[in-house]
Amino acid sequence: MRTAGPRSSPEDHGVSASDVGEAYTLSGRTAVVTGASGGIGRRVAERLAGAGARVWCLARSAEVLRRLAADIGGHALVADLDDDVATWDALDHMMEAGGGAPDVVVNAAGVFGIAPCATESVRAFDASLSVNLRGPFLVIRALLPAMLERGSGIIVNVGSVAGRRALPGNAAYSAAKYGLRGLHEVLLEETRGTGVRATLVEPAATDTAMWDPLDPDGDPALPDRVGMLRPGDVADAVLWAVTRPAHVRVPLLQVERS
Repeated sequence: MRTAGPRSSPEDHGVSASDVGEAYTLSGRTAVVTGASGGIGRRVAERLAGAGARVWCLARSAEVLRRLAADIGGHALVADLDDDVATWDALDHMMEAGGGAPDVVVNAAGVFGIAPCATESVRAFDASLSVNLRGPFLVIRALLPAMLERGSGIIVNVGSVAGRRALPGNAAYSAAKYGLRGLHEVLLEETRGTGVRATLVEPAATDTAMWDPLDPDGDPALPDRVGMLRPGDVADAVLWAVTRPAHVRVPLLQVERS
């Protein structure tokens, strides 16, 4: 009969016991989530709070945001990512009240529409770039210096399958999400070895209110809502990424419906 050898410990693999514990809790950590008033952002805020984080919820929908913050024991940051001054003022307030940069940053705010290149409006194109690409840059630019100085933290950018695959009708959205992927790739290189980590979460089509004006179930060219991911599925992926030990880096996490 074969007998079992001695059970290995985390230290046998160069991982401390404190690192193992760190991978399952956000107790004592602070987080900021953009787009927290609905969809993926709301579920992310809920998941992070459930894991013990003190969550700052940033969005422009003041009343919805304040109710969410009250529900999860977090804080509301009312700002529109189209407004540089309002966004930076809100983030400055968070850092002053929280004692520095957050441990977790999740860029989940987004806008979405369907139109081919031949008919897409300049206004819609600009709006997509502003919220989906420029917005994450504003947040990163405001918070990254303090995170680098501290030598820790993780930034999660919520991208899309449209940021790696050309899909008809996604002229504006893909331009922004491909751009976000490029921004993220540069961020990965610039934070290498600094203690600050970054993850790009790229979900497939997700059933949020952004699809409501498009009625995907009535358009055979679009995915039906039953076959889409749920916002909680994406939030679970974000939570998994931000609860890895400090020595683990997850550059890219693609999420699809099985």
